[in-house]
Amino acid sequence: MSDSHSIAPNTASAETAGPLKTADGKPLKVALARAQARSRRRAFLLVAPLLLFVVITFVVPIFQLLAQSVNDPSFSRAAPNMVEWFAQNPDAEPDEAAYAALVADLVEMKKNRTAADAGTRINYELSGSRSLFTSAARSADRMEAPFMEAMLDKDEKWGDPMLWQVMRGASTGFTINFYLAALDMTRDAEGNIIAAPEDRQIYVKLFIRTFVLSALIMLTTFILGFPVAHLLAVLPMRTSNLLMILVLLPFWTSLLVRTTAWIALLQREGVINSLLVSVGVIGEDGRLSMIYNQAGTVIAMTHILLPFMILPLYSVMRPIPPSYVRAARSLGATSFTAFWRVYFPQTVPGIAAGGLLVFILAVGYYITPALVGGASGQLISNLIAFHMNDSYNWSLASALAALLLFAVLVLYWLYDRMIGIDRMKLG
Repeated sequence: MSDSHSIAPNTASAETAGPLKTADGKPLKVALARAQARSRRRAFLLVAPLLLFVVITFVVPIFQLLAQSVNDPSFSRAAPNMVEWFAQNPDAEPDEAAYAALVADLVEMKKNRTAADAGTRINYELSGSRSLFTSAARSADRMEAPFMEAMLDKDEKWGDPMLWQVMRGASTGFTINFYLAALDMTRDAEGNIIAAPEDRQIYVKLFIRTFVLSALIMLTTFILGFPVAHLLAVLPMRTSNLLMILVLLPFWTSLLVRTTAWIALLQREGVINSLLVSVGVIGEDGRLSMIYNQAGTVIAMTHILLPFMILPLYSVMRPIPPSYVRAARSLGATSFTAFWRVYFPQTVPGIAAGGLLVFILAVGYYITPALVGGASGQLISNLIAFHMNDSYNWSLASALAALLLFAVLVLYWLYDRMIGIDRMKLG
């Protein structure tokens, strides 16, 4: 009874005191919330310029790339009458009305000088179509009905069902045909998806070559980089810092200079072959072919990407206490067992981070394979550049780039599932 009487006044005093307030009389909870909101706004304003830069230079181009890979309105803009006929006759064979719409569009193409653009769009899927459109557009205004007969007299290719199927697909602007081409597939005259002719199946093989060579480069950088990183980690800090300069030295040299230096080293009359001949390892007629092939690509890119493997490994190895290995050896473990069971597992985050970094960089490399790879050492990035700069088939280039981006994202997801992004150590 006495306990209840003693508690009651304290409870009453707590209730009468009310919520805590700041010196200016505002509730403390509200003041803290406002302070946190101001802190978040200040932090956002600090990173806003960087965020805007990333959005403009990275996010927006990616969305433009994805849009370009499924949309090419060159034909649909230049041939509105054909677009209307295809919309009204989705499954019909071309008749006189279809050819009349075609002639009307060709006349307008001649006036607007868009026949080459429309023909180029069709030429992406059916070779020879560009010249077919430009030639027909020059004489379209002199054609008279019946237009089907006039067009077939002009060129029998206008009766090709495959041509009409391609024009039907291009009339919508939006299409997945560029992704089909990127996967070595196409459509037949009925619109069914089929494998591309064997002599045109190049993209899947190039994707496979890209991933195989990238994995091989990742493996070689690991084999060469692990001992270097271990040496840097166990040496005294002063010596380690001096040797680290040698690791970072390639970053201070132009990539183009480093690549061309490998051309001088690896060619048949280059430094390495001449040295091997001079010491008698190989004969004059047995010089090694190490350039303009896959071997040149692997050697040059291994040298260029090696620091990206060493640095993550070093950042993981440096904090590992040497006492762990000594304790294992004192308990009876051999040197190999102590390394494999105690030291190596602690380096796995660095190995995974370095491997992922090197692999992703190798997959998208362009300059080095272009200079030292030759025909057999080219990667998918070189073909993307070809379609962007030479063939001007930007939609196909965008489709190839989108597939490459998707593959990299899948690898990133697999890394997260198997190892975990939170365990990545880059420095």
